[in-house]
Amino acid sequence: MKFINATTCPWKHAIGEDGPKPDPDPAPHKLLSLEQWHAVKGRWPTTTPVAIEFPNDADITQLVPDLDRIALVVLDFPKWTDGRAYSQAHLLRTRYRFVGAIRARGEVLVDMMQLLARTGFDEVVLRGDQSKAAAEKALAFFSDKGFYQGDVAETRPWFLRRSAA
Repeated sequence: MKFINATTCPWKHAIGEDGPKPDPDPAPHKLLSLEQWHAVKGRWPTTTPVAIEFPNDADITQLVPDLDRIALVVLDFPKWTDGRAYSQAHLLRTRYRFVGAIRARGEVLVDMMQLLARTGFDEVVLRGDQSKAAAEKALAFFSDKGFYQGDVAETRPWFLRRSAA
């Protein structure tokens, strides 16, 4: 898991002095809203790396036609109790075979680290009061024990992995 510092992240919002630009320049490392992406995707070169901020209440299939052009999908946790972004990440990894980065941001807590990793996230922006050291410890807690259920990396449950060994 990669821990992202929002202030030093190379991906920058396409926002001007008057708010979001409707048609940002096709420079690399632009972080676009879904609406901005839909407005520019037909005009931008296909080689320009792009990141999309995707709302957790939207249908992830909207991104499927463009996944080969997207380097990063940022999924939002507006509340730590709202787990729709877990499902979005899982679908991106398993059903749509997205190979780019998936980042969690918002109310991201240390307690969520294992499930974030198991559902396909590989980057997080922790909530300000959360400790990176505690998050790394939480990630390592089950690393040598494994899980009974499958996940995005190992889809077979424990009993099938055991019988195959």
